[in-house]
Amino acid sequence: MAIKLTESAARQIQAQLAKRGHGLGLRVGVKKVGCSGFAYTYDYAEGIDAGDRTFESHGAKVVVDGRALEFLDGSTLDFVKEGLKQAFKFDNPNVDATCGCGESFSVKSTDAKV
Repeated sequence: MAIKLTESAARQIQAQLAKRGHGLGLRVGVKKVGCSGFAYTYDYAEGIDAGDRTFESHGAKVVVDGRALEFLDGSTLDFVKEGLKQAFKFDNPNVDATCGCGESFSVKSTDAKV
């Protein structure tokens, strides 16, 4: 199981941690929400908890709770700028459909619970 980072995502993580002055990396996960079922969550990782998995690329670290990894496995995390909007964006092979607003998604058949 793995998550990949683009160079753009790694640079953004490093820049945010440098601006903040502390932190281990970016913590990502999923939560139940929205019209399609799940949404990505982002926070600063201050440490590694039991059950967490870490992935490092281009000098930046991503921390994922083991329960969320099933939904994120095989994903690539990018940081994109589109006009005035800039955000982290997952290319996630587990996504079956997204809602019209693009904020939530459903996954291919799974029995996992977040």
